[in-house]
Amino acid sequence: MVALLASGYAPVYPCHVSPRDMRTHPIGTGPFKFIEFKPNERITVARNADYWKKGRPLLDGIEYRIIPNRSTAVLAFIAGQFDMTFPYEVSIPLLKDIQTQAPNAICDLAPGNASTNLIVNRDKPPFDNPEIRRAMMLSLDRKAFIDILAEGQGDIGGAMQPPPAGIWGIPPELLKTVPGYDPDVGNNRAQARAIMEKLGYGPDNRLKLTVSARNIPIFRDPAIILIDQLKEIYVDGTLDPVETANWFPKVARKDYQIGQNNTGSGVDDPDQQFYENYACGSERNYTGYCNPELEKQFVQQSTEANQEKRRQLVWEIDKKLQEDGARPIIYHFRAATCWQPQLKGLTIMVNSQYNGWRMEDWWLDR
Repeated sequence: MVALLASGYAPVYPCHVSPRDMRTHPIGTGPFKFIEFKPNERITVARNADYWKKGRPLLDGIEYRIIPNRSTAVLAFIAGQFDMTFPYEVSIPLLKDIQTQAPNAICDLAPGNASTNLIVNRDKPPFDNPEIRRAMMLSLDRKAFIDILAEGQGDIGGAMQPPPAGIWGIPPELLKTVPGYDPDVGNNRAQARAIMEKLGYGPDNRLKLTVSARNIPIFRDPAIILIDQLKEIYVDGTLDPVETANWFPKVARKDYQIGQNNTGSGVDDPDQQFYENYACGSERNYTGYCNPELEKQFVQQSTEANQEKRRQLVWEIDKKLQEDGARPIIYHFRAATCWQPQLKGLTIMVNSQYNGWRMEDWWLDR
């Protein structure tokens, strides 16, 4: 509980302020106060003189410039227009550009405890058929995603963040026993095609579907690869790019067939991961997966005082989630954060991309 409260996913704000007002003029107890939000232009915050920690923050304010195109944003950083990039947003190819064109910049490539995953609407035919879901799960070539999108900089794992950055992730030797995780992709896809053929699909009767994805590169690019891979098992997908403001409401109300999603976690802890993303009725359980018996094991692992026994329970739960295709994990991505030498006091986290951004200890050496 203490770790969850300390995470970036646990802001403190007044309950009497409506969600509508919080979206456009947030109020909280952080080191900075909201000043202005201009859609598609910038967000501005200023030092909170009433912040509870004396002498903090050190900065007078921060301006977040909104640049939709990631390459354009990186070029602006290279030109010295910004003190830092958006956290965990620099891809591997763009990182190389920064290192070549701005050699004085400091960059940190790290796992952010975030996974690229496949979400399937279990309430919509034909995806209410577990065999269809299993075939899609078997079609995934996880290594290809990592090689194409991140030049090998990524990790294959289950729901929990993979080791060594994650302390609860399934070990590789156990993960390989899960359907779809066998490195023999050809054999996996042969099994998938056999399932599809049994259900009446084939070269002359292909399943047509829409693949929804948030319309930003980190969602959209993997979705294109997913569509290409699904073709191997008689599935033809059409990309449905969804604007950010509409993405989370869309998946929350299950207004999709299948989707390419990214899931970030507040902390590297099974309580956060299992209850938030896989518990029956959880608002963030976008696929509607519900297994009351497995949920009893959520409680069991949470109350286990022996950490090694707890780890074994966590592995069993995670393995079951992957076998059930609850939210098939494609891979856990790594991304870079870069900053100019004058920015001081910054520490990049490996347990969550949301942590470490209070910025209360940051300062500029100018």
